[in-house]
This record gives sequence, structure tokens and C-alpha cells, in this order.
Amino acid sequence: MHRHDHAHDRPQEHGHARHARPAGPGTLYLALALTAGFAVVELVAGRYFGSLALVSDAGHMFSDAAALGVAAFAAWVAQRPAGARHSYGLARAEVVAAFVNGLALLIVVVLIAAEAVRRLLEPQQVQGLGVAVIALLGLIVNLCVMYVIGRGQHDLNTRAAVLHIFGDLVGSVAALTAGTVIYFTGWQPIDPLLSMFIALLILWSTLRLVRDALHVLMEGVPLEIRLPEVGRALAGVSGVRSVHDLHVWTIASGQVALSAHVEVEDLGQWLPVLEACRRVAEERFGIGHVTLQPEPVGGINAGRAARVTLIRK
Repeated sequence: MHRHDHAHDRPQEHGHARHARPAGPGTLYLALALTAGFAVVELVAGRYFGSLALVSDAGHMFSDAAALGVAAFAAWVAQRPAGARHSYGLARAEVVAAFVNGLALLIVVVLIAAEAVRRLLEPQQVQGLGVAVIALLGLIVNLCVMYVIGRGQHDLNTRAAVLHIFGDLVGSVAALTAGTVIYFTGWQPIDPLLSMFIALLILWSTLRLVRDALHVLMEGVPLEIRLPEVGRALAGVSGVRSVHDLHVWTIASGQVALSAHVEVEDLGQWLPVLEACRRVAEERFGIGHVTLQPEPVGGINAGRAARVTLIRK
């Protein structure tokens, strides 16, 4: 007897059972509109003030708008129901989008660093006051976008979008600082130096995002779950002799699945044992998709047992 229990549809209040509530596509489309709209403002202002810094940042914001578009599309695709071709649905589209956006951010980091080095070697004249004013407006817009996206908890897809906006937010602070310093002191190198600092901040967060997304795509055990601990918890259920062929993986953010073979002392008592195992998986580890196969005591041959994860009482 198998059971595939969609426990994530019920309220969960224990341990890891609190799942992320991802931002919907409507929220991401609003963030997209705000980001793209101000990118146009920055582009026009940059041309007017003759500021390459603002024009470059406008290009950065246009790339962020594209990233938000990808994230919004992925969030919409992820809401499509499961079918014969995709039995778990398309929720993992958000993870794929997060991975793609993470790679795009790495490219942005390289471009920012290269431009900063070029400006250190070939200083550009920047009109500090104009840059500071536009950067202040950009800071306000980015704070609004962060608020719009950050009202809920974040899945990997939304984390990627937030990282893009965070890059713009820190960029606005740096541009405001640079513009102010240049206006009062005339010290031009502050602009590329702050840009390199921003690139390092974005790089650190982006590498973690790419790592997490790749871990999900490679069917890795969720980082907050220890596989031996799960096995010992299931093996400790009354009526269970041992657990083997244990697998735990993430379908998408907030959706964790488990499958295992369970050696039981009395197959006639499998239903209460199954329910007890399901409660342990859900309440202690936040695992909502549970598929267990019962086996009688001694039903595992020695050759097979040597090749699988085997946890006994």
C-alpha cells in the first residue's frame, strides 16, 4: 500500500512545516512596471545631465525589469495544475527562473566591476547634483518595489527578483553618496569605488541563490533537513522495524517530498503505522508529500540491504 499525502494543503504549525508563501505574478508585474518606468526616467535624465553613471544604471534597471518579467511569467506558469505530463505540476518553473536570473546577475556583477575599473583608469566627469537628485528618486522607487515584493515570504524565484532590486537599491544609495561627495568635494573616483563595493555585495548573495536553486534542480535534500535524522524518526515509530531506500527532495519552494521503504512488524497494522509516519514527517520536518512502501520483517535480502540506506531501531 502506498500513500501520497498532500499535507501542505492543511495548516501547519510545527518545526519546518511553515512553508513559504510566494509572491504572485500580479505583485511581480507591479514591481516590473515601477522598475521599467523609472529606468526610462534615468535614461532621459542621464542623457540630459551627460551622466554615463545614470545611463549605465538605467541599463541595469532595464535588465532588472526583464528579470522581473521572467519571474512573473514563471510564477504564472507555476500556478498551472498538475496533469498527465507533469504529475507534480509546473511549480519548479520558479526554481528554473531563479537559476537563470542568478546567472544573469553574475553577468551584471562582472559588467559593473569591469566598468568600475575602466572609470578608475579613465575618469569620467560626473555632475554630482543631478546624479544625487535622480539617485534619491531611484532610492524611493526601489524602496517601494522592495516593499511590494517583500510583503510575503520568499520562494527562490522571488528571492532572485529581490536580489535584482536589492542591487538597484544599493546602487541608488551609492549613486546618491557619490553624487553628494562629488558635488561638495569634486572627488570623482568615489563613483567607481562604490560601484565595486556594490558588485561584491551582489556577488555574495547571488552565489548563495545560484547554489540553492541548483541544489533543488539536482534533487538534493533540503538544506534545513538532515536525512539520517528523518530516517531515525521514522524508524522510531511504533510498529516500524527499519527504513531503507529513503529519499527526501524539494519539488519547489515550500513543497518537500519523501519516499521510503518501511519494514513493519505486522502488515495488518500498516494503516495506523502509515498515519503515524506521515505525522512525524509533516510535524517534525515539514514534509507534505509522503510516499511509503510497507515490507514484512525479513523481506529485504542481504544483497539489496547492502546497497541502500538502512536504518533500524
